[in-house]
Amino acid sequence: MNSQADAKRLTILGGGLAGSEAAWQAAERGIHVVLVEMRPEKSTGAHCGGDLAELVCSNSLGSNLPDRAGGLLKRELERMGSLLLACARECAVPAGSALAVDREAFARRVTEKILAHPRIEVARREAVALPEGSAVVATGPLTSPAFSAALRALTGIGHLYFFDAIAPIVAAESIDRKAAFSDARNNLPGDYLNCPLNADEYRRLVRELAQAETIPLREFERDIPEGVRAGEGRFFEGCMPVEELARRGPDTLVYGTMRPVGLIDPRTGERPHAVVQLRQENAARSLYNLVGFQTNLREAEQARIFRLIPGLERAEFVRFGQMHRNTFLNAPRLLMPTLQLRGREDLFFAGQLAGVEGYAGNIATGLLAGWNAARRLQGKELLVPPVETLTGALCHYVTRAEQSHFQPMKANLGLLPPLEKTRMSKWERSRRLTERAMEAFDRWWGEASNS
Repeated sequence: MNSQADAKRLTILGGGLAGSEAAWQAAERGIHVVLVEMRPEKSTGAHCGGDLAELVCSNSLGSNLPDRAGGLLKRELERMGSLLLACARECAVPAGSALAVDREAFARRVTEKILAHPRIEVARREAVALPEGSAVVATGPLTSPAFSAALRALTGIGHLYFFDAIAPIVAAESIDRKAAFSDARNNLPGDYLNCPLNADEYRRLVRELAQAETIPLREFERDIPEGVRAGEGRFFEGCMPVEELARRGPDTLVYGTMRPVGLIDPRTGERPHAVVQLRQENAARSLYNLVGFQTNLREAEQARIFRLIPGLERAEFVRFGQMHRNTFLNAPRLLMPTLQLRGREDLFFAGQLAGVEGYAGNIATGLLAGWNAARRLQGKELLVPPVETLTGALCHYVTRAEQSHFQPMKANLGLLPPLEKTRMSKWERSRRLTERAMEAFDRWWGEASNS
């Protein structure tokens, strides 16, 4: 390096949720950041535009409730000054107790903030090799083949893969409001539309889903490195295609994605046999997505089968669902709780590439990686949140889990250390876990924010 300024330079690969948050956090701490993003010069096949932090699968960042994992993680992110969570709040659309966003407005807002920062330079190019200096790698689940090869060469053990799926989006004006009713489960605000099905309608839908034609894997998805436990039919359980669920048995969906618990059809005054929920997709209320209906069906099959759902007989599909390869490292073997690579401590990983599922989890690991990369450049001690906090527990899981059976994890209260063994209800346990988490977070944050 030629100067002290060069020594404080950080490269961040990937302009998704984790990379954008990492860039902001490092820049706010006085580091000059080069954020490398290949879109729109090169697409992933799943993204639509060139804005940073584009949400691909869903527009929901999860629950806001304080005693739920999503609500707890958001409270931690807010205390830590997350840029992306603030942008999400600004671009929120009604979603009951969840935080959902107008995804185009959200990506545009994040991009504007990043481009306006005086210490962030955005480079629109594909990363094909690892940088020599300090870097955060957050290239995400759709890491390009060229950069995947570079990572395989670095790690020596390759990647693991699973296949992730996204749900279709329909135009609001094409939904039959005489059939669909507005409500949310358990007396929460009615920000969802619900399409009720009787037993015969449900059985017909399940039968058609189970027999439907799916899209074959593409060549780059079939090119799995030797020794990787993956292949056709390998899916992530947290985002299972709806047709795969239907093939597991006739009652799988009614006890899962299509469960009618907490909903009453106002036309009958009774709970329907099953229900398909539609969640508002944008602030203009012009788009709705089919909650839990991520799919790999051919587009013609999606149109035919999903129009069997009452209320969607004339649905206009603005975006069909699709499935794509999701790439992640064997993080327990490769990463430390600081999110540094073992054996190369100037290299940090964050987001889904590090084995973290869920938007809020991606943001949290990006924030921590950006902080720690900046602190390392400044000669400061690196930070690891306590395992009693959800951010700390998530990082602990992805870096300490069983290596031979590692699968990506979404933030959940089950990651937190258990409470003392006393009998209590599920709701009381959740309340006590989240209260303990915030107490531990406040103690840690009081010291970390001043160091």
